[in-house]
Amino acid sequence: MALENKLLQKMGQSLLMTPQLQQAIKLLQLGRLEYQEAIERELLENPFLEEVPEGFEARQAPSAPEQDGATPTVLSGPLSAPDSEEPGRDSNSSEPRADWDDYADSFTDYQGSASMKGHSNFDDRQPPEVVSTHSESLEQYLLRQVRLQDFSPLDSLIARNIAGNLNRDGLLECSYEELADACSCSVEDVAAVADVLRFFDPIGCCTTSLKECLLTQLEAMGLADGVETRIINNHLDKLEKRKFDAIAKAEGIALEEVGRAIATIKSLEPRPGRPFSDETVRYIVPDAYVHKVGNDFVVSLNEDGIPRLKINPAYADLLKDGGTNAADSKAYLTERARAASWLIKSIQQRQQTIYRVTESIVKFQRAFFENGVSHLKPLVLKDVADDIGMHESTVSRVTTEKYVHTPQGLFELKFFFTSGIKTAGGADVSSSSVKDQIKNIISAESPQNPISDQQIVEILKAKNIDIARRTVAKYRETLGIPSSSQRKQLI
Repeated sequence: MALENKLLQKMGQSLLMTPQLQQAIKLLQLGRLEYQEAIERELLENPFLEEVPEGFEARQAPSAPEQDGATPTVLSGPLSAPDSEEPGRDSNSSEPRADWDDYADSFTDYQGSASMKGHSNFDDRQPPEVVSTHSESLEQYLLRQVRLQDFSPLDSLIARNIAGNLNRDGLLECSYEELADACSCSVEDVAAVADVLRFFDPIGCCTTSLKECLLTQLEAMGLADGVETRIINNHLDKLEKRKFDAIAKAEGIALEEVGRAIATIKSLEPRPGRPFSDETVRYIVPDAYVHKVGNDFVVSLNEDGIPRLKINPAYADLLKDGGTNAADSKAYLTERARAASWLIKSIQQRQQTIYRVTESIVKFQRAFFENGVSHLKPLVLKDVADDIGMHESTVSRVTTEKYVHTPQGLFELKFFFTSGIKTAGGADVSSSSVKDQIKNIISAESPQNPISDQQIVEILKAKNIDIARRTVAKYRETLGIPSSSQRKQLI
């Protein structure tokens, strides 16, 4: 069989991931913080973008008569490629041009909200929480105490090296031998200084292990010869496994006395460096709010902290009036103008999509918004996707790292999508609702006589929820609740 080359023509359709579509998808899946950073980055890079000042309502400048198709289309459906004809392209010319009668008039005062019904006018929003951070590090705090001591130059050097080699828990990360080599001294000198530093505030820091940290705190409390010290010294493994009977038998004391000693041990700080941790706490800011107004639930988008964008009129006039004749300058300005236009459209689409998905969730989960987690219904992405005419992947992107503030609390949008469990009566109940019931059953138990997984199975069975013991154990572990033997308390 001979091989030959041929040129063939055929017609076909295919979906192309244009740069504009990729940008829209990327913005859609970003969390609130990353979304805000992306907008601020575009503001710095694109001269055509300008932020509307807070509380400023721009007046639309007089413009030429409106042309057909000048108003941008609000993309209310699933993410899709834009129309084949790009804005600003002359149908009689192959060279692109910027039609700023379209752009400038349409986006002069864009505020970034999806629609008027999605813009919130409520005044009862919860203000963002203030992040409180420590003003100095643990090392600085310890060295300030070192300077108040009558240390020799060698001891001060050792103390500085010890303070500089602590982890975020306040424990020493290197050995005494390594410190001795660094300070050109003996191991005994290092041990002597460390023995002083471990009683500095916070007590227990500068120690080499958790065991030494706890023993130091007990010694500072005057319990160096107490039952608590003996338990930590000799029975730390039994304490971790909650073998209280074995501890009482080994020490020859009553179980009640072991319980009192364990209560004291629980009051100790296993991580004395915790208050000085340099980790920044990131509080969740909701992307949307759901308020109850009368008998209805109203969805509003949270625009606080998100820059409001508009087209810079100076650059728009420069391009529209032909202020530059250089081909390179024209090409750059035209490209930047289109990028600014597409960004504003993508922001509009993102906000509208979040609004529509949240509104659909409220419709499906109205019982939850009325009565709480116990009334959550089974829901899958396809239900919401079919309801609003979008693809499941789009709904998945919208619900990732997006949060809504409801009358029942703050929840991620993915929280409302749960699998169903058949009840004895044949009805479906949400797995999240079952987890909430397990949590409530355990929270009401006696600490001295905790409820076993099998007992939880029987309680749920009485409520027509028939699930296996291993399912209860799986849900309990998902909630971060230990087993009944680990929950048992002596006093």
